[in-house]
Amino acid sequence: MNPVIEELQYRGFIAHSTDLDELSAHLDAGPVRFYVGFDPTAPSIHMGNLVQLMLVRQLQAAGHRPILLVGGSTGLIGDPKQAGERNLNPKEIVHEWVERIRQQVSKFVDFEGDNGATLVNNYDWTAELSTLDFLREIGKHFPVNRMLDREVVKARLESGISYTEFSYVLLQSLDFLELYRRYGCTLQTGGSDQWGNLTAGVELIRRADAGKAHALATPLLTKADGTKFGKTESGTVWLDPQMTSPYAFHQFFLNAEDEMVIAYLKIFGNRSHDEIAELERLTEEEPHRRAAQRALADDVTDLVHSPAERQAATEAAAALFGRGDLQALDVGTLAAIAKELEAAELPTGEELPSVIDAFEASGIVKTRGEARRAIQEGGAYVNNAKVTDVNARLTAADLLAHRYAIVRRGKKTVGAVEIVS
Repeated sequence: MNPVIEELQYRGFIAHSTDLDELSAHLDAGPVRFYVGFDPTAPSIHMGNLVQLMLVRQLQAAGHRPILLVGGSTGLIGDPKQAGERNLNPKEIVHEWVERIRQQVSKFVDFEGDNGATLVNNYDWTAELSTLDFLREIGKHFPVNRMLDREVVKARLESGISYTEFSYVLLQSLDFLELYRRYGCTLQTGGSDQWGNLTAGVELIRRADAGKAHALATPLLTKADGTKFGKTESGTVWLDPQMTSPYAFHQFFLNAEDEMVIAYLKIFGNRSHDEIAELERLTEEEPHRRAAQRALADDVTDLVHSPAERQAATEAAAALFGRGDLQALDVGTLAAIAKELEAAELPTGEELPSVIDAFEASGIVKTRGEARRAIQEGGAYVNNAKVTDVNARLTAADLLAHRYAIVRRGKKTVGAVEIVS
């Protein structure tokens, strides 16, 4: 088996492939041009997209040549969802997102050297393509019965699916054919939910050009309970720091479950087999240390944001629990902490709210009486400063960035309030 295939199997990147033995031989034969696509259906890519980018990095490190495709045309249509019809975004918005995503994906690959990456936009070859040419040259190769047999289509037949979404597979297959003709691209990668689209592209190359191509799909990562990885109660984990702050991003990985953390570490990190084995041992024998979670969070935050942002996130978390200076944190980090803690808004009048009001509003106590007892027992803190007076009120000096206050009961129960006029 080709060494990169063995490494991808070890790291859990392979859910499906057209023929693994043939793909292995193809990779053995020399540098392979491969591609992965990213549709601009949002202003940022997310954790699921990062799986694909980590696969790209593995293949490029092994000497193969990546093509990153941003779907300026497919993003105008949208891949069919199980739940229902997508809303079509305005063209100007999609084109704006294309540029944002081009910049994001470019961070993760090397554009220099013999196997430097190529960045393309499928709008370039579809914008001027006439309907008649599309139907004659592409549509004739797609049996309708095969299209109807796709899982997402079968799931939507009863509720209804538009011809627009039904035809998405033709557009993605056209991309593979175009890249095959332009660059000699012979491998497409994607998530396992894209498997039907990937194999349709392989089939189109065979039917249209009598060519040979391959497809490889990664598994959809889940949490231990089977729910989607990269989703939180507050929404998707984005790679754009304005949409998911570096602090929240780091915290997300720190909270990875023991049952899943090694799987995530293999996918999102670049640590050696020996390092991973040691972290797996520590997770089994000393789970309270959360060594694998810390390694995972640090590695991925360094990669997606920067070591400086990771350090700031680490210092913010330490400050939150009394091991650092909250006043030293910048406004963006404080806002991220407040968002993560679901800070309650408290209005201010002639006086700022009482500490008891702040405790109750933040949710770290259930009743005002409980807040009063926490103060009397010496376990109440505002911005890590102990509160001893049950009648104490927040002061202007307590407000971080002139609006936030972090309240804590004991060592671990933390909340926040935001003072609004």
